[in-house]
Amino acid sequence: MATHISRRTILAAGAGAGAGMLSLPGVAAYAVDRAPTSVRFTLNAQVLDGGEQVTSITLETARLGPIDPAGLTTGTFGVHAKATRPFALTPDDSRLAYDLDRTVTAVRLDREGNLVLELAHGEGQSGASTLGYLASEGRNVMLDLVYTLTQRAPIALRNHRSITIGTFVQNPQLSDPEVDAFSSHISGSGMKYRLYSPADSRYSRRGKRPLIVWLHGGGEGASLPNDYYDNEVTLRANRGALGFATPEAQRIFDGAYVVAPQSTSYWMEDGPRFAPLIHEIISDVTRGNHIDRDRIYVAGCSNGGYMSMKMTTVHPHLFAASVPICGIVTAFPPGSAPLLPDSELAQITTPSWLVASNDDLTVDPQANTAHAHHVIPGSLMTLYDHVDWNGYRFVGHWSWIYVARNDPSTKGTHIWQWMAAQRRH
Repeated sequence: MATHISRRTILAAGAGAGAGMLSLPGVAAYAVDRAPTSVRFTLNAQVLDGGEQVTSITLETARLGPIDPAGLTTGTFGVHAKATRPFALTPDDSRLAYDLDRTVTAVRLDREGNLVLELAHGEGQSGASTLGYLASEGRNVMLDLVYTLTQRAPIALRNHRSITIGTFVQNPQLSDPEVDAFSSHISGSGMKYRLYSPADSRYSRRGKRPLIVWLHGGGEGASLPNDYYDNEVTLRANRGALGFATPEAQRIFDGAYVVAPQSTSYWMEDGPRFAPLIHEIISDVTRGNHIDRDRIYVAGCSNGGYMSMKMTTVHPHLFAASVPICGIVTAFPPGSAPLLPDSELAQITTPSWLVASNDDLTVDPQANTAHAHHVIPGSLMTLYDHVDWNGYRFVGHWSWIYVARNDPSTKGTHIWQWMAAQRRH
């Protein structure tokens, strides 16, 4: 990736400003007092329940002078977005994911005096995502994003002068504070992972912190045949890991580390082979930080739901609690032996809370989650009818949304509080 300039880096030409004038159809010409050669801009992103989207753009305009916000409108700038996949799926694949105009919903100034363009976004919003799902590969990949900004009207300053910008230069990295809070690492065995480290010591009462292990779904693994192993989509495809790093979760868990390993393929391909690689990461993080070994928790969705259960069979005395979400225990591929036979499930002693939705068409909730619940001694289960959040209905497989929002509860106790109360036996 570092050897070619494609990901989110582009010189985007602004509106024509020849001879110090701005002239556009329907817009009067303005004298330009200052015409800087270029202004850099950053794409600001946020991980929604359905995945990460570009939600706004920050233009580094503070150095241009005091901008008069009263003169800014949603029509001051035009925004065009083009997204391409990082590799071709077929020889004639254009790699194009989308190519469209983004709607500017508001324009404001931040505390530094930079312009911020708010963009239309939300669940199901077309052309806002930072990710592309490759159905043939079963993978989410980071899209190469090229944004083109066009200035349609002068920017008024408080001194009654106006300016136009010659060119716009896109900064190469997305800004997503939640994702950026996770540092990037590679284990001795070559498995990549992201790590959130609690910085505020006020959460720690005993000096040592809990550790939450998040195991991603199948779509967030690597695609090594395409030389794609990014250590990014594990955090950007959903809020599974991010939820545990929110202020609410950090208060409940008394300040927790959160680690998110990334499979080199998908966990169900070979759970017994991946288990020691995950354990290696847990050991490294535990040795290198002030981790309470009696408060290590594991949670995961889909492929990761399977792997959460598998880890508790391979390492029965490692975890204080396990939260498998829409996990698979039946045969994969069909006709083979069950991924987790009843003989293994019945031996799980780690306190477990299973979550799924009845309308899951990807993983049969009765044959997998409900069956595992009946076999795992003392386990809890929350089985939803649908996956609905903030007025939007997601596909039934995405029940991890509920755990990321601390929604499952039993007898008045929510799932994060239940996890935080467990200690290794």
